Amino acid sequence: MAVWAIADLHLAHTVNKPMNKFGRRWTGHTEKIETRWRALVENGDTVIVPGDISWGMTLDEARNDLAFIERLPGKKLLSRGNHDYWWASLAKMHALCEAEGFTTLEFMQNSAHPVENLILAGSRGWYIEQRLQNTPMPTDYEKIVARECLRLGMSLDEADKLKAANPDAETVVFLHFPPVFGDFICEPLVEVLKSRGIRDCYFGHIHGVYNVPGNFEHEGIRMHLISADFLDFYPVKVG
Repeated sequence: MAVWAIADLHLAHTVNKPMNKFGRRWTGHTEKIETRWRALVENGDTVIVPGDISWGMTLDEARNDLAFIERLPGKKLLSRGNHDYWWASLAKMHALCEAEGFTTLEFMQNSAHPVENLILAGSRGWYIEQRLQNTPMPTDYEKIVARECLRLGMSLDEADKLKAANPDAETVVFLHFPPVFGDFICEPLVEVLKSRGIRDCYFGHIHGVYNVPGNFEHEGIRMHLISADFLDFYPVKVG
């Protein structure tokens, strides 16, 4: 059984939110996601989707997008991105899954999940530099980053508990925002990764940029860009 990852599905079965403004690669992207996912992923596999899953503003608006993901092969582990305004409490999301009969969706929030010989952990992440933000009102970026570091730490605490029972398992981190990209480095998040001995970190969020390395190393951590359009909508194998 394989483990796969792909971020930034940006599904919009209920709301009108086309992605074509990000380039021609996004034309018909929902159909590409389904076709290419089914070409690779088998039942019994696990797929991690770290953020920007649905354009729905509410859980009800995201319902059809989650149903689309439910119909695809494999178990899916979802975490939150900056555009996932529909993301609700775990209790509400679990209630929706139960009501709709969704059995293949799980949510990663301050948690870790053992899959094969891997332990999957992570959080949303955040940029710390104001010049890279697009928020409409004054925002305390350092406070947000500190909170995300705390959440990542909580996820890794859970990973450590799982690792105690399986010392050979490798903990892999999934963020939505890149901790490192180009000349940008979110030092606080990188320090968390380094201090916890993380060797692989996967992230999305970056769109319309295809002439950059998708895999690179920073201070001993292998970084992997897995935005859906960067991958041309093919899930990438983890581990």
